[in-house]
Amino acid sequence: MNSETLLARIYTLDTDTPDSGTSPPRPLSAEPPRSHAADRDEAEEFVRLHHAEHPDQAVPLPARLQQIRTQIDETGTYTHTEEELTFGARVAWRNSSRCIGRLYWKSLLVLDRRDATSADEINQHLVEHLHQATNGGRIRPVISIFAPDTPDSRAPRVWNDQLIRYAGYRQDDDSITGDPAYADFTDTVRRLGWQAPGGAWDVLPWVIETDQDKPELFDVPSDAVLEVHLTHPDRPDFADLRLRWHAVPAISNMRLRIGGIDYPLAPFNGWYLGTEIGARNLVDADRYNLLPVIAEHLGLDTGSEATLWRDRALVELNVAVLHSFNTAGVKISDHHTESRHFLTHLAKEERHGRTVPADWSWIVPPVSGGITPVFHRYYDEADQRPNFYLDEDAKARGKGGCPFGHG
Repeated sequence: MNSETLLARIYTLDTDTPDSGTSPPRPLSAEPPRSHAADRDEAEEFVRLHHAEHPDQAVPLPARLQQIRTQIDETGTYTHTEEELTFGARVAWRNSSRCIGRLYWKSLLVLDRRDATSADEINQHLVEHLHQATNGGRIRPVISIFAPDTPDSRAPRVWNDQLIRYAGYRQDDDSITGDPAYADFTDTVRRLGWQAPGGAWDVLPWVIETDQDKPELFDVPSDAVLEVHLTHPDRPDFADLRLRWHAVPAISNMRLRIGGIDYPLAPFNGWYLGTEIGARNLVDADRYNLLPVIAEHLGLDTGSEATLWRDRALVELNVAVLHSFNTAGVKISDHHTESRHFLTHLAKEERHGRTVPADWSWIVPPVSGGITPVFHRYYDEADQRPNFYLDEDAKARGKGGCPFGHG
């Protein structure tokens, strides 16, 4: 799952560089044209794929194709059955070239939320998504799919790039308390009326926008956000740093495209890859930038790069992340295990005669990449649909990626 995700990075997606797991400088795949009308050719190709992999459908393929053609001719779009929606979401994850966690694509829990129309209903479903995904620490891959774009209506949106992100507050001395990557978004929600607590670990509210109403703010309930406080197996004083991270990386600004229909609001999650937290979120210079702090706390010599203090601090931070999640009973994966699992996925898919598109720069982890098995090989690149895409309008609101990734 390479969200801090899809699936966006199902392990999460995060910054603008390949090692991030979130929004890339280019689309996750070749960007299909935006249209509120369904693409007939894509629709037929998808339905044929669905019937090929599930030949026991109640409606025979010729009849289903005719149903879709008629609906598109009359309305400009068509409606996926629940079976098609579930299959399409899972295959979109299977096709996500920047996600290392695709071995688990069949386990994705698909929640059909297409009937939700108001911001209040959407908010309730998002809270339920987090509860189901968190699962008492036994994190499970979940996607909630809301109404699509149609010729008659614009789909709902969530402005947040992930369902759980920490605020960033600008200080008078130009420093930032919290996550600097979300300082602009924090300014935005404060202008919309959010009463900001001002701490380093404040969960940002959701901004939900529907076709009928102006954007509305919703605070994320504290009981929907499981957090892990970081400790170290060999350094009890590591806890003095008071670091933490949330348990569920849920990407919320990726456009899910199934059979020529766009679902702009389809938040999805996996569980974290440890390096997303320990080598990106807490480390990147434009995020929490904690390597100097950790090096000082560990007593490392930072006077010369030749001491490799950055590398040593980075490894100890990643040890702390994995140790803390495991001690707290919260599911997480290490990059060595997940690299081997990805090659298992490749072998399984090849036995089924399917191409596995993969972006090397996102599949190789940001820590010890050269000693993982995914480093030493080439991969196919292809835009296969169904898939997830990052739109320019979503990109303007935040960042996006794969819930099994690097950021």
